[in-house]
Amino acid sequence: MGETTSISRRQFVAGASGMVLAGSMGAAGEKVASKQDGQLALHGGKKAVQTLLPRRIRWGQPERERLEAMLGQGSLFFWKGPQTELLKERFRKVCPVKYAQTCSSGTAALHIAVAAAGVCPGDEVITSPITDIGTVIGILFQQAVPVFADLDPATYNLDPVSVERHITPKTKAIIAVHLLGNPCDLDALKAVADRHNLVLIEDCAQAWGARYRGRPIGSVGHIACFSLQDSKHVTCGDGGMVGSSDERFGPLLARFGDKGFDRIGRRDIDVFGTNYRMSEPQAAVAAAQLERLESIAARRAELGNLLTSSIATIPGIRTHRVHPQDRCVYWLYMFRIDPKRLCCDKSLFARALAAEGVPAWAGYIRGPLYTEPIFQEHSFFGGHWPVRESGLTTMDYAKVSCPEAEAIHQTAIRLGIHEHMSEQYVLEVAAAIKKVASHYAA
Repeated sequence: MGETTSISRRQFVAGASGMVLAGSMGAAGEKVASKQDGQLALHGGKKAVQTLLPRRIRWGQPERERLEAMLGQGSLFFWKGPQTELLKERFRKVCPVKYAQTCSSGTAALHIAVAAAGVCPGDEVITSPITDIGTVIGILFQQAVPVFADLDPATYNLDPVSVERHITPKTKAIIAVHLLGNPCDLDALKAVADRHNLVLIEDCAQAWGARYRGRPIGSVGHIACFSLQDSKHVTCGDGGMVGSSDERFGPLLARFGDKGFDRIGRRDIDVFGTNYRMSEPQAAVAAAQLERLESIAARRAELGNLLTSSIATIPGIRTHRVHPQDRCVYWLYMFRIDPKRLCCDKSLFARALAAEGVPAWAGYIRGPLYTEPIFQEHSFFGGHWPVRESGLTTMDYAKVSCPEAEAIHQTAIRLGIHEHMSEQYVLEVAAAIKKVASHYAA
């Protein structure tokens, strides 16, 4: 019996369990059974998650009604279209801005914002290195220079101190990415922007319904950008919204998304914009979706916070930090493992979690954006980067390093989370994380 209780988990997994089961009875047998229950599913044990993941039902009668109304129209063009006007009206309830413009994607929204901010060739725009490349595409197409500041290790958002350190005479704007729906430290970033006369653009693509100190996300910076791509909280398949209450930028949003046209003043084209228009069918679906937003955002916040509280004390796990006055809407859930306390890397931990029945993946993107070949080789335009070749910048992404962002990338585990999950399912996910962390405890 004493030999049975002294057997370690690793010995048990390696095959010693067979000897124990053969030679032990009674209470010892019960302890062996308990160890079997705790054996990783990756090694043949029982899955920690037994509750079925429910199917997401994302659209229905409200969207059908708007599409039916749209089919009765004489035109599907966006300008003064009833679906577009309704979408903008409902968007302003979510993000209270004076000027709102529909567009074809979140990437388009960000390009419109950068253009409206007056970003010119050789200007610098500071942003996050851990984000979708759509955050920086508009910067590059304006022939400007993305500058990557470091991140807070617990929120995964821009560190305002690092942002200020990266400001130069060429800096024109800051793009604050509310990663995974967790609000950035907007007051601090706005203060930095104001001190240096910079434009603060909020990338709210993953943050529909989030709140910063009780304020709607997108209402603190000078320009707010949202995505309606299929994976977002609300969607019309692909689409975006951009808004501003700043008189310097707001009137330009429509023009930079509509080939430079001023459809109100009918003036000559004096700005160079591309065609980022959204059609009426997309606007119809998006307008219906916005009626669902508050329930989706509130439920995701509830489930994400439940998961955080359930795994916060697990040795070797670093939870996602959310300010107590903010609402994070958890586009995904991401936590970090502590390599000093666990004898596994993120890939093995993610595989073990997946085997337990948890949709889990190692990391967020392939690496900080500056590590991608296109950045390392400065090959954005047919193998060239005109602003560097013409001497407007000396930026060398091969020399860029953001230590905290790189550490986040090396230790992050991301999980799927959505509003149709139950509390029981989330608690089982938490149990799976604890089970895997306990197994790999150093």
